[in-house]
Amino acid sequence: MLILTAATMEVGYIVLIAVLSAIAGVVGGYFLARFVFKREIKKNPPINEKMIRAMYRQMGRTPSESQVRATMRAMEDASSR
Repeated sequence: MLILTAATMEVGYIVLIAVLSAIAGVVGGYFLARFVFKREIKKNPPINEKMIRAMYRQMGRTPSESQVRATMRAMEDASSR
């Protein structure tokens, strides 16, 4: 009976360690992926002033610098929300 209890406790510890390791891996992976994603977005923004100028030209307009900056500011405000 004593041997069975010791074996059961060892299995219980192994299962506990496996579950805790899985939880730690998921949480750590989430924060690592979030950090990498934010860093990549900062290095390569999804839209820049050159793209906005090209968009205006495709619509048949020549944008002024103030229009480009206003559009860029609106994009940044929308993405920060």
